[in-house]
Amino acid sequence: MSGSLETVALAGNPNAGKTTLFNALTGSANRTGNYAGVTVEQKSGEMFTPHGKKLRLVDLPGCYSLDGGSPDQEIARKALTGEGGPRPDIVVCVVDASNLERHLVLALQVIEMGLPVVVALNMVDVAEKAGLRLDPQKLSEELGVPVVPVQANAGKGIVELKQALRHPFPTPADAPWKGGTADESGERRRALALRICEVAARRPDGHSATISDKLDRWLLHPVFGWVALIGIMFLIFWSIFSFASIPMDAIDAGKTWLQELVTGAMGEGDLRDLLTDGIIEGVGSVVIFLPQIVLLFFFIGLLESSGYMARAAFLMDGLMGRVGLSGKAFLPLFSSYACAIPGIMATRTIDSAKERLVTIFVAPWMSCSARLPVYLTLVPLLLAGAGGWVQALVFFAIYALGTLTALVVARILRGRLGPDEVKTHFMLELPPYRAPQWSYVFRHVGGRAGAFLQKAGTIILAIAIVLWAAKTFPKSGSEDPGEQLDHSMMGRVGHLTEPLVKPLGLDWRGGTAILTSFAAREVFVTSMAQLFHVEEGEDDEATQASLRERLVGETWPDGRKMFTIPAVISLLVFFIYALQCLPTSAVVARESGSWKWAVGQFAFMTVFAWVAAFVAYRIALFFF
Repeated sequence: MSGSLETVALAGNPNAGKTTLFNALTGSANRTGNYAGVTVEQKSGEMFTPHGKKLRLVDLPGCYSLDGGSPDQEIARKALTGEGGPRPDIVVCVVDASNLERHLVLALQVIEMGLPVVVALNMVDVAEKAGLRLDPQKLSEELGVPVVPVQANAGKGIVELKQALRHPFPTPADAPWKGGTADESGERRRALALRICEVAARRPDGHSATISDKLDRWLLHPVFGWVALIGIMFLIFWSIFSFASIPMDAIDAGKTWLQELVTGAMGEGDLRDLLTDGIIEGVGSVVIFLPQIVLLFFFIGLLESSGYMARAAFLMDGLMGRVGLSGKAFLPLFSSYACAIPGIMATRTIDSAKERLVTIFVAPWMSCSARLPVYLTLVPLLLAGAGGWVQALVFFAIYALGTLTALVVARILRGRLGPDEVKTHFMLELPPYRAPQWSYVFRHVGGRAGAFLQKAGTIILAIAIVLWAAKTFPKSGSEDPGEQLDHSMMGRVGHLTEPLVKPLGLDWRGGTAILTSFAAREVFVTSMAQLFHVEEGEDDEATQASLRERLVGETWPDGRKMFTIPAVISLLVFFIYALQCLPTSAVVARESGSWKWAVGQFAFMTVFAWVAAFVAYRIALFFF
């Protein structure tokens, strides 16, 4: 594991602040790759001690123990034992000072391995505010290794930690808690951790309740806790819908201005049409949804950073247990609301292989941020003139429908896979409530927004150009846009989809837009805008609403309205359930270890989406 440089491995529990410390030690000199022989990503980087000694830093996956069977635990254990490569030269065990009893258990297990260890006592400010009296020197004496107090999010103690890594140092020749079975060793470590904390981390009043304890009486209450969770989720959806209108209007105005600039600077021709109707319109109609996506990731980062996300997982554990999952599945599923790919990758923390497969299978039904452009286009068609809170309620219902269906399918699939050979237990760290780490939140938002814009500048740009070309060529020679579209390659391919989508209340253009969205869901908006000849700059409200206005007036050849309420409901239901993201299928194959699982998931969700949309359309026809 060391190569030409001495290697320092960061180990620790989830929520210990390990990643924050990694960023503080490496700055911008870090990179992401894969652990040898597996597909799990690792972070590695380079750092320098105060005297210029260069070290390689590797961030191991967070875990509570090295004895479990989850991919994260196996990777951490193999890295520290040297399976498949050399062992690290030094291990930095990151522990949360405010939860020292639990975090010391893993540190003791690492010390048992005989590696040089430094304990980074993180979040000392949180511990002190909670009334703990920390004695790092006494803790070092009890553990037999150096202990360095740090506050990673504020950059405090970083120089001292680097100083401790300058030279090799002795480790205990023997650990009195070693020996016995894994369970017996674990009990000895927990008992020793409690004894050490009695002398090195004392609380003046052992019975005094912290602020986190007082908040948890309400936020973890079996009734009020659920009320708070539902209220928070609804507030997030309402905020996404309400607060993003101003930046969206600004983006749309910029798109219109750019189109007019190109139109005025160039003569008529295919090149000008490609730039204005293909590239600017196609990419712009997706980028306009960046404010909603930024807000969604902002709220997710806020919940994680403040400590509430772990409480939501704790509340969900009982519900998840009824469908054959555990609270460990909540975090991957919740992450999938932003994007299914990191959500599926987060299932590595689940010990049970069968539970991990079930979670991977249903994760795409958590409506990801890529579906937002579709929902924001279609929902106003159902609720013309309705207030923001009504639209937020419909958004909440859309997300709830996908989630509830995922839980039902998970229960059925979990039953068919059978029980685990080895019984697993759900263990979750409840970090103290704290003010959000704004550096983490904004770095989280910036990274996701950058990834979205990168997709807009690559995949979506390419698709927009292909769609424009398919809509333009071969030319019919007619000036009528309808005849030209019908004669084009897009029209010819689209007509083949009509028998499949007509039972859903759509014509071939809707089928074509659905077909193109399998590359990226948000491309649906671009496709619909091009297929229905939406022109920008006609008036002061030439925004994404122009597409909705065009759809409202669209009719079938016999004069019937096309985008009726049943048809829109059908389209919404299809997008709730369809796995329209081929990169997600690639990640599923990688994480499950089988393309059969990925192909089966894609086929099942596509058929399920069509059947659900058909049923929804037929039912809606009775009411509208």
